[in-house]
Amino acid sequence: MRQIHLDFHTSEHLPDVAGRFDAEAFAGTLARAHVDSVICFARCHHGWVYYRSADLADRVHPQLRADLLEEQIRACRDAGIRVPVYTTVQWDDLTCTAHPEWRIQHADGSLEGTSPFEAGFYRKLCLNSPFRQFMRDHVREILTTVGGDGLYLDFIRPDVCVCAHCRRLMEETGLDPERPADREEFGVSTVNAFEAEMTAYARSLAPGCPVTYNGGHIGMRHRGIAGAYTHFELETLPSGGWGYQYFPVTARYARTLGPAVVGTTGKFHSTWGDFHSLKNKAALEYECYRMLAMAAGCSIGDQLHPSGVLDPDAYRLIGDVYAEVERKEPWCRGAVPVTEIAVLHPEEVLGGGVMQLPPAVQGVTRMLEEGGHQFDLVDSHADFGRYRMLVLPDHIRTGPRVAEKIERFTAAGGALVATFESGMTPDGSAFALPSLGVTARGPGETDAEGRPVRGRAFPRNDHTDYVRPGEALAGRVPRTEHTTYARGVDISADDGTDVLADTVAPYFDRHWRHYTSHLQAPSSGRLRGPAATRRGNAVYFAHPLFTQYERNAPLWMKHLFLDAVDLLLPEPLLRHDGPSTLRATVNAQPEEGRQVVHLLHYVPERRGSAFDTVEDVIPLHGLTVSLRTPGAVRAVTSVPDGTPLPHHTADGRTRIAVDRVDGHRMICVETS
Repeated sequence: MRQIHLDFHTSEHLPDVAGRFDAEAFAGTLARAHVDSVICFARCHHGWVYYRSADLADRVHPQLRADLLEEQIRACRDAGIRVPVYTTVQWDDLTCTAHPEWRIQHADGSLEGTSPFEAGFYRKLCLNSPFRQFMRDHVREILTTVGGDGLYLDFIRPDVCVCAHCRRLMEETGLDPERPADREEFGVSTVNAFEAEMTAYARSLAPGCPVTYNGGHIGMRHRGIAGAYTHFELETLPSGGWGYQYFPVTARYARTLGPAVVGTTGKFHSTWGDFHSLKNKAALEYECYRMLAMAAGCSIGDQLHPSGVLDPDAYRLIGDVYAEVERKEPWCRGAVPVTEIAVLHPEEVLGGGVMQLPPAVQGVTRMLEEGGHQFDLVDSHADFGRYRMLVLPDHIRTGPRVAEKIERFTAAGGALVATFESGMTPDGSAFALPSLGVTARGPGETDAEGRPVRGRAFPRNDHTDYVRPGEALAGRVPRTEHTTYARGVDISADDGTDVLADTVAPYFDRHWRHYTSHLQAPSSGRLRGPAATRRGNAVYFAHPLFTQYERNAPLWMKHLFLDAVDLLLPEPLLRHDGPSTLRATVNAQPEEGRQVVHLLHYVPERRGSAFDTVEDVIPLHGLTVSLRTPGAVRAVTSVPDGTPLPHHTADGRTRIAVDRVDGHRMICVETS
């Protein structure tokens, strides 16, 4: 719950490494900072090891002045602090230099990673080379001679490699090394097999050994390999390239796969290795409290100075935050998210990876969070029946298996919202979901190369539509034309399908032969077809609302979507009257018979051009939260302070008066 990920990637050119290390002072600093777990290094990306190794005696850091890892483990255990042991996997500069034949090879014959005259150890080792045995021997030595409280194996990702080892194995398994798709498939199977094998091997040496792997992203491939993980640690430093949207997206998916979830941020102002910098306290609070709100544990990244001394100011900052985390823990341990909406993750269709989330998943996550809704991100193998609503964002084309599963969900009374090409056949030519009640009228306009323009962004909005909502979707937007910035799918409404909004055409598409003003032509008033429809418990929008919202956040698109959600879920799990910057989640502790509502109000800002941060906490006053409560409410209190909160229960909902939210407020609702 209160972990430190203590990096120690340390060059041989640095003198007197760990020369000032004092084991008791080290553990004492962590204990005073309310740390309960610290990840310490066996081997770093430079390739050096930090324990008395017999197998890798030539790899012990040449400037090391202490039995560093052994002493860290001893002192921390004496202080009641767990020490998972870190070792690198695919980044290891010494091994890459000694064995270039073990490196990943591209299809053009070049070696992957940092060039010889570039500063950095970013050269990847192939998991099918003899390096695989190197890792087994290394893990055996760690577990049998050093010990620790588990393994954290870092930097391991699916790779496309055509080295001799990979080519041979591909051919043995019936794959064609010349086919890019086969190489991609083999890369995923390679990393999954490595993780399964390594976890089984580690547990054969140390039964029950906790094991986790890090590649900077938890996504679709992890469903098939989740059993190799004791828990997922989500590397999502907002200032390190991941951004503030990365954690909620990955956490909402990872938590559906089975293993527990821990979020990882950093105390750094920017990213890993940013020595002598401190994150704004408000930002660190937000990042950790948001982990608790997502039913995750907390991990804060730091980098130990080569001297071996922890920075006291960094641990005063961390301690201030972790002291509050510790106070909040009784209402967070064993908590499970309470959700009612499932969003089918576009990564399953479009792919994705480290810092490469599909825009649609970020847009739908923003909209639902800003609307106060409780939701998970799921893949097509999930149990849809656990949810009241299913959302298909923009690009979820469906083959027969998935289409049949969605149809069963809606036939059983589940609500469905689909946008743009979601619900269409894999080739995008027709709709595969009869429950939507719409028919595609062809691919629509094409560009000069004959490619459909629907859904594509153009610098001056060359191909756009306008949406005019009807009464059912005009709760928050005026009934006028609203630009979509991109062309939608041309559809007609089937018999029995209601049209909730119309698509209105511009006078013409922008072109060198005919254009007006700076951007798209204005509305012509001519109806092109439906923009939004409803058939029973299913609503369809013809335009890519979520991708567009991630691009430039048109408020009217969010309001149209949230109004549709209100149509289908008139009694959502939670409502609040706070601003859209308020984040609200509901977790349950079944054994304690209570639900805990988390309210967070921290507002990330672009203070510099490189990344967002949080500097100020802006309090909110006089809020009302309405929670759907299935049983009799025995008590509503603010925790951890224990202050009773005014509340009233009627018609299955409990309205709670919240006087103030200073960054993070937790409300415990006890039911019987």
